[in-house]
Amino acid sequence: MTTDDLVDAARQCLGTPFRHQGRIAGVGLDCAGVAIHVARQCGLGVIDVEGYSRTPSGGQLEAALDAQPGLQRVTALADRQPGDLLLMRFDSDPQHLAIDAGATIIHAYEHVGQCCEHRLSSLWAARIVRVYRFRGVE
Repeated sequence: MTTDDLVDAARQCLGTPFRHQGRIAGVGLDCAGVAIHVARQCGLGVIDVEGYSRTPSGGQLEAALDAQPGLQRVTALADRQPGDLLLMRFDSDPQHLAIDAGATIIHAYEHVGQCCEHRLSSLWAARIVRVYRFRGVE
């Protein structure tokens, strides 16, 4: 599996309507659903957590990511690369995920109502609090 495979799998989700806890590309996804789609498309094991709120708190999202068998933490944010999973914060606790696609990010974004790809601006880069790499990337 390459970084291109991961980004290509994420791009399969583009245009999918946003749906909280959605898990089906083309039907409905949330940001976790995009990450799960990417993992499954690339043959990685994933533990799908259900019943979470729209704004996870108390470190729920980070704990769920740390428990994923197919992910490993990247020590430094500056070491991120295309295909990595980005954990982001808007206000308080980290509560959003995106796939790094190089100069862009891919994510299901409720504000625009769908899975989208856009530039990783300085505003979005400042939201990144942790980077995870899918295990087995070449």
